[in-house]
Amino acid sequence: MSIFEIILIGIGLAMDAFAVAICKGLSMKKISLKKCTIIGTYFGMFQGIMPTIGFILGISFQEIITKVDHWIAFILLGVIGINLIKESFLNEDNNINDQVNLKTMLPLAIATSIDALAIGITFAFLKVNIFLATTIITITTYLISFIGVIIGNKLGNKLEKKAQIFGGTVLIVIGTKILLEHLNIL
Repeated sequence: MSIFEIILIGIGLAMDAFAVAICKGLSMKKISLKKCTIIGTYFGMFQGIMPTIGFILGISFQEIITKVDHWIAFILLGVIGINLIKESFLNEDNNINDQVNLKTMLPLAIATSIDALAIGITFAFLKVNIFLATTIITITTYLISFIGVIIGNKLGNKLEKKAQIFGGTVLIVIGTKILLEHLNIL
C-alpha cells in the first residue's frame, strides 16, 4: 500500500472526526487555539491508537485468514464507507456542548475512531508499516479536526454531510482497488 493510499485512508477515517469537530465548532460561541488543539489531539490520538490495536489483532490471526485477506479488506472498507455515507443522510441532532474536557472528548474520540480498528486489521493482512500508517492517520486526523472546529464555528453544518460522503467514497474505492489488485484485475 502506497503512502498516497494511506493518506487517503487517513482522510477517509478522519471524516467522522471532522463532522464532530464541525459540530463542536458550531456549539462554541468563541473558539480558541487551545480548544482547537485539544479537539484535534483527542481525535488524532485515537485515530492512531485504534489501527494499532487492530493491527495487533490482525497479526495474531494472520496465518488463519491470509487466503481471504483481500476480501476482508474489501468488506471492512466497504462497510465502513457505506456506513459513513448512510450516516450523512441521517438527520441526527448532535447534543455537543462547549466543553473539551476528558469527560466530553473521550467518548467522542472513541466513537469516531472505532472504524480505524477495522482498518488496523486490514493493515495487518496487507503488511502495511503500522508506524508509518498510524503516524499519517494521526497527523491527518489532527489537522482535519482542528480545521473542522474552525469551519464549524464559521460556516455551520453545511459541510458535515459532504465530508462523510467523501470519506465513505474514498474508503469504498480503496477497498475495491485492493480486491481488484489481488484478483489480478488491475
